[in-house]
Amino acid sequence: MPDEPAYSPPPQDVLEIGAPEQFAALAHPLRQRLLFALGHRPATVRQLAAQLDAKKGNVAHHLKVLREAGIVHIAETRHVRGGTEQYFQRTARHMLVAEPQAAGTAAMLAAFAHELDRSPAETLRLRHLRLSPAQAEALGETLTNLVDETEEGGEDEPLHGVLVALYQQAPPTGTTSSA
Repeated sequence: MPDEPAYSPPPQDVLEIGAPEQFAALAHPLRQRLLFALGHRPATVRQLAAQLDAKKGNVAHHLKVLREAGIVHIAETRHVRGGTEQYFQRTARHMLVAEPQAAGTAAMLAAFAHELDRSPAETLRLRHLRLSPAQAEALGETLTNLVDETEEGGEDEPLHGVLVALYQQAPPTGTTSSA
């Protein structure tokens, strides 16, 4: 549309998530949906509310929480018909949880689970592998590169979320070995 600002990519490629307020901000399902909607271009509160079938007041509140956590920012402000229109954008294309925190990670995964429940098509795999540190690092890089290098379809194609997690399973605690 001619009255919308030109799209520019987020200022950062990767945002490292680690602060408690970032985990809290990511824990709400509507905030996850907002980030998903902002994944391709900036949008206003009105546009996001219409796209997500949510109330403008709720959208504005949750954008404020995401903004205070440094996860979204105002990409552009425009004056229209006596008012001000703010276009919100993700701070980064990708989010990386470098040092997971139990409570924050659990809340974030709960929000993803909510989105999976709403999804008509779902691929969810869990597999445990015995890997050397070098193999684990190589697998992590391969998965990340695969997601980063996947070419996106057109604007009329459905959006898909991708969550990549590679973790070392903690050894059992409180077990005794029998000889």
